[in-house]
Amino acid sequence: MKKYYFLLLTMLFILPITAMAQITPEWMRYPVVSPDGASIAFVYKGDIYRVGIDGGEAVRLTFQPEMDMQPIWSPDGQKLAFASERHGNFDVFVMDATGGEATRLTYHSNNEVPLSFSADGALVYFDAHRQDAVTNREYPTTSHTELYMVPSNGGGVEQVFSLPVKAMSVNSDGTGFLYEDMPGREDPWRKHHRSAVTHDVWWYNFKDQTHSQLTNFEGEDRNPVWADGEASFYFLSERSGTFNVFEQQIESAEVEQLTNFDTHPVRFLSAAKDRIVFGYHGDIFSMKKGDEPKRIPITIRTQSVNSSLERIDVNSGISEMDISPNGKEMAFVARGEVFVTSLDGSMTKRITSTPENERFVQFGPEGKSVVYASERNGKWSIFQSKIVRSDEPFFFASTLLSEEALVSNEFDNYLPKFSPDGKKLAFIQDRRTLKVRDLSSGNEVVLLDDSQLFHMSDGDKYFTWSPDSKWLLVEFDRLLNNADVHLLDASGKQPAKILVNSGYYDRSPKWANGGKQMIWFSNRNGLKSYATSGSTEYDVYSMFFTQESWDEYNLSEEEFKLQQAIEEAQKEASKKEDEEDKKDKKSDKSTDESSNVISFDWNDMDDRVSRLTIHSSRLSDAVLSKDGKTLYYLTRFDSGYDLWSTDLRTRDTKVAIKLGGGSGQLIWDDKQENLYLLSGGRVAKLDPEKGSKSNISIASETMLDADKERMAMFDHIALRTKKIFYEPTFHGIDWDAMVSEYRPKVSHLGHDYEFAELVSELVGELNVSHAGGRYRGSGGGDETASLGIFMDYSHSGNGLKIAEIISGGPLDKAHINVSVGDIIQSIDGETVSNTIDWAYYLNHKAGKRVLLSVTDAKGKNTREMVVQPVSLGSLNSLLYERFVDMNEAEVIEKSNGRLGYVHIPGMGDRQFREVFDRMLGKHYDKEAIVVDARNNGGGDLVADLEMFFTGTRFLTYATEQMVVGGEPTSRWTKPIIGLFNEDMYSDGHCYASAFSDLELGTMVGTPVPGTCSFAGWEGLPNGSVWGVVPVSAKNKAGEWLENNQTMPDMLVRNHPGVVDFGRDEQLEAAIKQMLLELSEQ
Repeated sequence: MKKYYFLLLTMLFILPITAMAQITPEWMRYPVVSPDGASIAFVYKGDIYRVGIDGGEAVRLTFQPEMDMQPIWSPDGQKLAFASERHGNFDVFVMDATGGEATRLTYHSNNEVPLSFSADGALVYFDAHRQDAVTNREYPTTSHTELYMVPSNGGGVEQVFSLPVKAMSVNSDGTGFLYEDMPGREDPWRKHHRSAVTHDVWWYNFKDQTHSQLTNFEGEDRNPVWADGEASFYFLSERSGTFNVFEQQIESAEVEQLTNFDTHPVRFLSAAKDRIVFGYHGDIFSMKKGDEPKRIPITIRTQSVNSSLERIDVNSGISEMDISPNGKEMAFVARGEVFVTSLDGSMTKRITSTPENERFVQFGPEGKSVVYASERNGKWSIFQSKIVRSDEPFFFASTLLSEEALVSNEFDNYLPKFSPDGKKLAFIQDRRTLKVRDLSSGNEVVLLDDSQLFHMSDGDKYFTWSPDSKWLLVEFDRLLNNADVHLLDASGKQPAKILVNSGYYDRSPKWANGGKQMIWFSNRNGLKSYATSGSTEYDVYSMFFTQESWDEYNLSEEEFKLQQAIEEAQKEASKKEDEEDKKDKKSDKSTDESSNVISFDWNDMDDRVSRLTIHSSRLSDAVLSKDGKTLYYLTRFDSGYDLWSTDLRTRDTKVAIKLGGGSGQLIWDDKQENLYLLSGGRVAKLDPEKGSKSNISIASETMLDADKERMAMFDHIALRTKKIFYEPTFHGIDWDAMVSEYRPKVSHLGHDYEFAELVSELVGELNVSHAGGRYRGSGGGDETASLGIFMDYSHSGNGLKIAEIISGGPLDKAHINVSVGDIIQSIDGETVSNTIDWAYYLNHKAGKRVLLSVTDAKGKNTREMVVQPVSLGSLNSLLYERFVDMNEAEVIEKSNGRLGYVHIPGMGDRQFREVFDRMLGKHYDKEAIVVDARNNGGGDLVADLEMFFTGTRFLTYATEQMVVGGEPTSRWTKPIIGLFNEDMYSDGHCYASAFSDLELGTMVGTPVPGTCSFAGWEGLPNGSVWGVVPVSAKNKAGEWLENNQTMPDMLVRNHPGVVDFGRDEQLEAAIKQMLLELSEQ
């Protein structure tokens, strides 16, 4: 079906209708009832509203384009505190409960969210990651927050305790509070989950600083709030299968279920007087105990702060491109739309204008069409657009276009690639089938099917046509850890031929030299990370399909020059011959056509292979010159990627163009006369001969409807999840039904943060790890620096009192005269006042010269010094080294030097090298090792670790006087004991499961949640990401590891009030147990 449309080169702003319309909101979040039970504050489309307890027309309180969320009431009902990202990250603000200007209370660049006012309203408690207390022995991770308080009218920030709190409810006399803990990382909107990482309700007593666990359900218990009279509390729990409201008595611990929702979770519980208020699937409900909950009817009459239409600059957001056959146009995709521009960038035409995503663009045969895939009507289809008016030869200057579906059926179809002769179309169907369609007959041939291909992400297949349109080179991913190169007959008549089958990663084959050879990338000779699946270096290789081309390649420089001279002489001689009659031209043409057919000398083809690069490197892309004499490749050796060249005859290698940029894609035009680079969202023209680069500045902006884009992204997520989820029953969830439940809510979103939350709610129904939506914001906010100290929060005056100087930090310098107990009185001449958050003074200071004025604890002995604060990322590295050093010192001390210690924070090459270094170096002479994998965030290292830990000594090298070595030389052959906890994730769980299955040693700690799966994260056009699991893992028993947690041999917890005051109970138990086992040997 065809459609015709006009598109203007420059679109005008279309002003929205500003008349106030009354709507019924369907995605209200974060409702909270006022202390008198008369009003409710809630969030809708990123702003805060207020409405009466019985509903009606809500009043808008905030009017910011940035996201405002999580309002809380002061005890007297006169103020609201809330989180807002109006400064680029979420900070705590406070405002009058009836509206008006908001006052900023916190200034740290990490997100900060208010949880509760103090009983007297003087303080606001908030959750944030700033820095652990100096006494805290927990792993210093940014995912574990701390609890802070700040005066509600502004002032200095103090730490309550150094443990995460996700919700809290202060009692009326202010002696303590109920709180929801957070044992480890997981998407907060995940549902139906039961493991050690789920949350519980606790009581904290201010006076004696003690924590008491009140609930211990194996699933989720969240969001505690005091009931009227405070003899009991309400909370949300999944004990009934989904989140409902429960009540627990303080004295008897008796639990009663108060609501009975079964489709969606109850969220955002609050209570005041005899009222209980909560959210349910975007609506707000109210109830009194003993009564049925009632939906509160709410309407909104307001104008949007922002139009959903946004003007987008496409110049720096290009994700893919193609050059037209005539070399005068470039098609590209930006923000999910197809454009064509002149190659100087001066004129640009928008080809598509849909809320759905377009991808995989290329020019059709002879450049008369632009072909792409688009995800419309719940599926990917392949479309082509053509110029309608014959007097308009260029897309970039056309006025009328015609679009038609080229491949559209009940399946997903994408990655279209025309054969060079324009007669066939290769494409991917349903993500795991490679097909070729004859465009004249419509007949299709399956070259690879779903029994041969697996799927990780849309567009993850690679294939390319031969110049004669008869063959396809394919990167064939045999396994997750291997890729081969196959040659496929486009007619499907001949079986696939495996050209490269090395056991290494062999990728991205390209036809070269008119089809006489191919080049591809392989890591077979490159330096590899010590870890099997870490980073690796690649080379460019070439296979020559004929003996003649191979022989020519192997000519010496002198032989090649002689051959060139002979050929030139023959050309000159032929010019002197009489021209043949025109009747012979037909036969000449036939001869030319037949000479273009690619031929293969199959015998010994796998021996006709050459490594083209002289050094392995972090290769990004490579192409051959038109004459096949020069290799151009994009690679890096140090700080950035440059264009390198190698003369394949002389092997002379040099930097052709110094770029110093990121990785990218190299693209010739059809004549191989002009080389283009796509990198970092921008396109440049490269001239290797002159060593120059010319950026192509595309003169175009486009209008985007954010509302429609969000709907299209939602549909994409729903479709892709249905197609790729690793388990066919969707963990017992009716996926289509859930999609239909959430889809109407998308039109009630006003911010990308809200969209990410809704995505998390949707995929959270699947109860799977590595899932949810994420939106990081547009950036440009505060960046808090660190002076490399622990602060003494008991200090109440001006300045920052030093509790510890962190080793390696900005103040740990020989020429800097500071000590523990000193007070930093001013920063860059500004007194560090206790009337404002200290983070205010350190924003945007990282790496800069900063003047400090420091005194002793009594305010005397003033001295000044210039230091360079570090970023929070650098601070985290210093804190991690401190964590390891403290644990190692404790193990050595308590074992009297018999045991060593290593920590594995993640599953990558750097971490493996550290394990190797410490265990076979520093701790080689120890009798055993405490291997601490707590808080391991994953990666891909499980096989390397398990093999390293399973060494069995079988050979000893010695003289009569001493042992000088043995085999194996690079594996640990002595006992180990493992530390595990609930904050291990992904490959961290794979490691725990294998540790248990292989019985490598005693496991000490807490259960490790079942998250051993592969992440299917994918970027979306609005800058957010989302994920769901396409591939999971099974243990030795053949059981799925997803949702199958691994139990320790010795269950030992680090208790709140203990670990944050300096004791690591799990480490203590591991030391004791390892020494016991050594004594029993």
